[in-house]
Amino acid sequence: ALLLPLAENAGARTLAEVKSLGAIVMCASPDALPYASEKPETPGFQIEIARAIAERLGVSLNLEWIVARPRPLVNCDMLFDIVNDPEVDAGGARLSRPYHKSGVALGLRRDAETISDFRQLKQGQKIGVMFESVASVVLGMADKTTSPYAFQSDMVEDLQKGELYGAAVSAASLSYYIFQHPDLGLRLINAFDGEPGLTWDVAVGLRKSDAALVDAVNEILEKLIADGTLTRIYAKYGVEHR
Repeated sequence: ALLLPLAENAGARTLAEVKSLGAIVMCASPDALPYASEKPETPGFQIEIARAIAERLGVSLNLEWIVARPRPLVNCDMLFDIVNDPEVDAGGARLSRPYHKSGVALGLRRDAETISDFRQLKQGQKIGVMFESVASVVLGMADKTTSPYAFQSDMVEDLQKGELYGAAVSAASLSYYIFQHPDLGLRLINAFDGEPGLTWDVAVGLRKSDAALVDAVNEILEKLIADGTLTRIYAKYGVEHR
């Protein structure tokens, strides 16, 4: 989940101001598929959801690209995939209702046994984990065999080569990779459901907005979920809307 720093002194907008301006501003990365991208043909699910919200607000969507971090988001109304947790500092943003369950998933290589929970892994079945991550701690406490990595891309590469039995990776990123490479036979298992720190609900962060804008976005999200729009958007990137 992307949780970017928010500027406290910048001029965020209320619903009335958004309507008056005729636009709402979203901050996103230009190169972070499947989340967001500046490529017109594959903008990413965050941008497609933002466009759907803007359309139903009756305004246009303006994009502010965040290239370097940390950087204050001086002209940003919306951020996506903010962890919906009261203990997480959202930088002064109000949060919408949750719209998706995100987190870490277990990727398995082609010849792996079918399991539904990480506890079913057997000793010696080597699982790639990010160095000092929550997944490494959870799997270690369960006495599973792990191999630490500094980069998720290296982990996925070793998984496809068969050097790992499985890998604990971002569910969205792995889903998109499998979607792009169906011939590899990799599988994604939601094996960490219910584990604190490995699954979480995400919301829209509305920076220094008013209650009216939050209520309007919540109503729109309800409709986008009910009519299947969110499911269709995520599916375009191989991601299951949960």
